[in-house]
Amino acid sequence: MLTARGPHALTFLQGQLSQDVTRLAADRPRLAGYHTPQGRVIAVLRLLPAADEGVHCILPRELVAPLAAMLRKFILRAKVTLADDSEALRVVGIARDAQRTLALEPAGAAPAATDIPRAAWHALDIAAGLPQVYAATSGEFVAQMLNLDCVDGIAFDKGCYTGQEIIARAHYRGRVKRRMQRFVTRGAPGAVLAPGVAAVLADGRACQIVDAAPLADGRIEFLAVAPRAVPSRDTGEVTGNATAQQPAAMLDAEALPLPYALPD
Repeated sequence: MLTARGPHALTFLQGQLSQDVTRLAADRPRLAGYHTPQGRVIAVLRLLPAADEGVHCILPRELVAPLAAMLRKFILRAKVTLADDSEALRVVGIARDAQRTLALEPAGAAPAATDIPRAAWHALDIAAGLPQVYAATSGEFVAQMLNLDCVDGIAFDKGCYTGQEIIARAHYRGRVKRRMQRFVTRGAPGAVLAPGVAAVLADGRACQIVDAAPLADGRIEFLAVAPRAVPSRDTGEVTGNATAQQPAAMLDAEALPLPYALPD
């Protein structure tokens, strides 16, 4: 977890992240992306307000140090500090009123009855179609490929931020042909479904794994970026470009619905 603190913390993050950080509330974590100037997602963050005019940025630990190094290049004279609070604070998933939310506790705090186990939280995120980025996929996808525009991870009515021009152009002028979609394997997969792994679906679409979680029966539920359109069976064409860095495994999986609609 990376925490920004100081009188200029909100202003600084407002110019870096795709979310409007001025709308943060303690009882509602907000999703945000940090992007390259070309609109590719370097990290997906869950944001919570912190003391000392700060913001807690929850993300995979493997990306905390690289993200901090990138952000520090832009601090200049701003009164803001960045600290890795991963050892001091524990991220807790909480079931509350038939909903779930995130909270932070001291690292040594005892679990409560309302806490959602980490593996269960991960599976719920995948079922909800919520994207995550890891070291293997950092910089691989543009924001709309991960559906950040569908899960309130982009504020199109805020000011400029890194990557904003490309992301806004895709939103207002173009149709994104490759989107994150939800799938489940029909049995135990023959390949490891780790983030970044390339595969070819049974319908001929090339895809790249975003995130995956095992089910109790041995199947794997996963999110993958794939073309929206299924290739013609007459040509046997394989669509997409997810195989650029590694050979693609054939994957016997079926599509599952997302809990939100993808733009036409």
